[in-house]
Amino acid sequence: MTGKINLADKLSQFDGHWQPRVVGAFNGHDLMVVKFQGQFPWHAHADTDDFFLVLKGEMIMRLRDSDVTVGPGEVFVVPKGVEHAPYAEH
Repeated sequence: MTGKINLADKLSQFDGHWQPRVVGAFNGHDLMVVKFQGQFPWHAHADTDDFFLVLKGEMIMRLRDSDVTVGPGEVFVVPKGVEHAPYAEH
């Protein structure tokens, strides 16, 4: 795939929460968008970091030792192997 990706357009194509959609790929990794609301279960990724870019609203990344609030235009990376549980009230 070449060219640009309009994230707002991709997100407008579905309504469900916690249903990631692949919109591109780079260096063997999928680029996904997802809408979420509520709590996602605690989990960790053994082999890869987890990258979050908030476009709209606010996310709380729950970590075992702290919570990090991430707002629009902000990025948060969870290092591989670190347990985390994303949460968004709205």
